[in-house]
Amino acid sequence: MIKKLAGYIGEYKKDSIITPIFIALEVIMEVIIPLLMAKIVDNGVEKGNMRLVTLIGIITLIIAFISLMFGALAGKTGASASTGFAKNLRRAMFYNIQDFSFQNIDKYSTSGLITRLTTDVTNVQNAYLMIIRTLVRAPFMLISAMLMSFYINFKMALIFLGATIFLGFALYSIISRAYPIFENVFKKYDELNASVQENLTGIRVVKAYVREEHEVSKFHKASKNLYDNFIKAEKLIILNAPVMQFTMYTIIILFSWFGAKFILSNNMTTGELMSLFAYAGNILMSLMMMSMVLVMVTMAKSSAERIVEVLEEDSTLKNGENPIYEVKDGSIEFSNVDFSYSNDKEKLSLQNINFKIKSGETIGIIGGTGSSKTSLVQLIPRLYDVTSGSVKVSGIDVRNYDIETLRNAVSMVLQKNVLFSGTIKENLRWGNKDATDEEIIKACEAAQATEFIENLPDKYDTYIEQGGTNVSGGQKQRLTIARALLKNPKILILDDSTSAVDTKTDSLIRKAFKESIPNVTKIIIAQRISSVEDADKIIVLNDGMIDGIGTHEELLKNNEIYKDVYRGQVKGAGISEN
Repeated sequence: MIKKLAGYIGEYKKDSIITPIFIALEVIMEVIIPLLMAKIVDNGVEKGNMRLVTLIGIITLIIAFISLMFGALAGKTGASASTGFAKNLRRAMFYNIQDFSFQNIDKYSTSGLITRLTTDVTNVQNAYLMIIRTLVRAPFMLISAMLMSFYINFKMALIFLGATIFLGFALYSIISRAYPIFENVFKKYDELNASVQENLTGIRVVKAYVREEHEVSKFHKASKNLYDNFIKAEKLIILNAPVMQFTMYTIIILFSWFGAKFILSNNMTTGELMSLFAYAGNILMSLMMMSMVLVMVTMAKSSAERIVEVLEEDSTLKNGENPIYEVKDGSIEFSNVDFSYSNDKEKLSLQNINFKIKSGETIGIIGGTGSSKTSLVQLIPRLYDVTSGSVKVSGIDVRNYDIETLRNAVSMVLQKNVLFSGTIKENLRWGNKDATDEEIIKACEAAQATEFIENLPDKYDTYIEQGGTNVSGGQKQRLTIARALLKNPKILILDDSTSAVDTKTDSLIRKAFKESIPNVTKIIIAQRISSVEDADKIIVLNDGMIDGIGTHEELLKNNEIYKDVYRGQVKGAGISEN
């Protein structure tokens, strides 16, 4: 794990190396100061030599200034190294997530990925800063102050040694018990983020159903779980303070007792005792800093493991050895296709799917909720791989294509329409970043979006809020269809993408498809028979299997499911079957 993370320090290695050097020089300067103070007391003040007091005082000030300078430089380079490291981690995680297949994305919750990109990276960033600064400074200061103490008075220094051993065992005991709790804390962070994300995304539904109290209760529960776990961990971590205080006061009492005896017996000077008290402060502060680092590293270890998990996650979909970089036409063939989201042949979503589509044909897909209509079309652009069998586009197995080439040849308007914050024009150019204004207008005309766009104050430069919240469902659907058309695809898939538009507009869209993209294979998933009745073929799905394939007229004669849907919609519309 450490080796993996270290690889993302990258261009900030220089700052990461310089920082500990500056810290070491700062510590050396600080360690010299108590010795100089002892000289001032013993050789200057007690002997009345004010010239020596002034000289050593000036040297002390110069050394203190140099120490301050090295500390400031260490702060600057340390901040650069830690923030740069965090930037590289976030970028690497985000880039890797972009390569995830749908199966990889299904493995992680959205809130979990957000926590890893924010809270977890911040924890690792803070820990890294403390490692290259505090974890260098504290041990170096501890060892330096200990050596100086032994140099001044061997017997008194043994008190430091005993205190250090005692604190080491105490801190290790505290940290080892707190670590498992911190591991659980970040899982609770995921739950909290999930509650917030779900609430903010669906805030309009929450208000429409007056469910604010329910959402507040759900958030309170997630927040309380996080609070309880943090309190449990902090109850252990907070023991650091009393243990440190006990050790510090014990050292002061022992120093005062033995120091007075040594001075009276002329085995130690007053200045030396003062310097030992200064070194005692340095040693105790170093131990306190080390305990803080251990706490931070303990928290960061859980975060680091979660980050590495995302960094090491490989996409389940990869190019073959010699991928094909051209899709010649939009013909499609499913041969004995079985599909399971979990790759478990006992839990198939699609079973024994066989059909052929000629390039340029219009295909309708009808089926009840849960009949796996979306699962079927997601196999065409290889958003998932088949469990068994094969899907071919232009006569070639989709697994033999370069993934980007295949997906550029397939435009898919998903069931959940997504628009991004930005202008209408910027959103449409997701389909083709180099699309001209004329091409954008042409695509919008085919998608029947021109009329409502022209009525907007800023027309194509109208700003779309995040998620498209300032346009209606039907307008959003038409914009996403126009965006798909701008890709100039070989295959166009509409996954229930006209459900929010009226039947007249739906009919106009299908008419425009016939006229403007006659050579593009069109697959239309719909709930309304009217949306697919003029298709070249209609596929009826039932419980993940094909129940019938044929034209509208053929299915009305020989397919019970299709007839039942048709009768229900005809009666619902108040139209006579005759």
